[in-house]
Amino acid sequence: MSDIEKASPDLQAFVAEVDTGGRNAKGVGGLVIALGALGWALFQLWYASPVPFALGFGIFNDTEARAIHLGMAMFLAFLAFPYGRHSPRQRIPVADWVLALVAGFAGAYLMLFYRELATRPGQPVMMDVVTACVGIVLLLETTRRAVGLPMTILGLVFLAYVFLGPYLPDVIAHKGASLHRMVSHMWLTTEGVYGVALGVSVAFIFIFVLFGALLDRAGGGNYMMQVSFALLGHMRGGPAKVAVVSSALNGLISGSSVSNVVTGGIFTIPLMKKAGYGGIKAGAIETASSINGQIMPPVMGAAAFLMVEYVGIPYVEIIKHALLPAVISYVALFYIVHLEALKLGIRPMAQAAVRTARERWIARALGVSGTFIVIGAVYWIAIGTRTLLGGAAPYVLMALLFGAYVWLVRVAARSPDLPQDIDINNPVLPPAWPTVRAGLFYLIPIGVLIWCLGVDELSPALSAFWATITMVALMLTQRPLLSFFRGHGMPGSAWAEGVSEVYKGFVDGSR
Repeated sequence: MSDIEKASPDLQAFVAEVDTGGRNAKGVGGLVIALGALGWALFQLWYASPVPFALGFGIFNDTEARAIHLGMAMFLAFLAFPYGRHSPRQRIPVADWVLALVAGFAGAYLMLFYRELATRPGQPVMMDVVTACVGIVLLLETTRRAVGLPMTILGLVFLAYVFLGPYLPDVIAHKGASLHRMVSHMWLTTEGVYGVALGVSVAFIFIFVLFGALLDRAGGGNYMMQVSFALLGHMRGGPAKVAVVSSALNGLISGSSVSNVVTGGIFTIPLMKKAGYGGIKAGAIETASSINGQIMPPVMGAAAFLMVEYVGIPYVEIIKHALLPAVISYVALFYIVHLEALKLGIRPMAQAAVRTARERWIARALGVSGTFIVIGAVYWIAIGTRTLLGGAAPYVLMALLFGAYVWLVRVAARSPDLPQDIDINNPVLPPAWPTVRAGLFYLIPIGVLIWCLGVDELSPALSAFWATITMVALMLTQRPLLSFFRGHGMPGSAWAEGVSEVYKGFVDGSR
């Protein structure tokens, strides 16, 4: 279960309005949205993978991939985002069905008529011009529904600038352009709508967002939150410090500040208010912590991927240079909330069992050191294997990775499943070490991503692909393995639940 599903109805509605679409259609409409989102995710996974090149078919060039990407995005946007406040939420109006189909066709036009357009570059026919005009109008409407009116107005201003150039002051004046030239440039080439920004979304952003959605759906977001509570809740101003650290940990897997707020804010903000922080301060702490998650490597906000294309800096270099500022920002936030807790006289949260200070520090040290020992052992074993075995190293590393995963799941099976939420009215800290070991296997996909980026120096898209495949394998097997190590066998329901979670994760990532 994702953290968004555990939120209050009002918060779910807010997140839907700004992130996943405000419409929760039932019946055929809901099925089409879900299957469309699933198909989009599978296409992006296929496009990012090396499989098409190995098999020799299903290879899409950049233009075709961008057209499919935009067509799917516009199609789903008209189905998932209502026209306005009074538009129905439980069903899809006929007008939106028509707009979705037309928008999908216009968005995918470059792919559908790729050969014809290639034979007459710079010479659009009437069909091209009409499709481009309709596509631009529908794209602006899509932007209004999904992002908001200000972004749509900004787009209209720049479109007007194309035609009003001769009438503007000399500093910004130009000779203007005809309608044919404008639509040809904007919709029929890779320099307008299908330019670098869309290419970044196709190649990088989607697959990284999908990885984060799968990890959150598997329980990684809840694990980060529970570990933060277990390790930091005993401190002064514990809920605020939990908000800072859990946002940093969630920033490892998500470049979305909205997702970060939902993951932690539904618990930390009420707990901060209960502990003694004012409502405004609690909201400010969560906001600052969540927004900073966008600059926390390895999964960062969209701006990082745009820098890869526009500036030409390798993504791994951006990660290296972003790490120190991200850490400094969270250290500063941690110190600020500590000083605020001292000023307000805020006491630590209650613990499930009263232990001596020595026992608390030993448990804390075991939890933190155990995590770093696992990460370090995996790293040095991988380095040694790669050095000794050369070309056979990838296969041996896969076997070692699988062995490490099974061992970590076996360790996790000794602890009960982590609770899916925290009792805000009567919060009690979970024990540190059992909480930490209950989800150490969630670090494996993150480790795969970092390894592919930093050690093997693969492209960001290919690195995210292998991390996503690892995440899918984890989601399919974690419940059966946990059940097996707890002596319950591997029931079919556990496998079915894993398949269901993968399906929902793909849909969440696309939406």
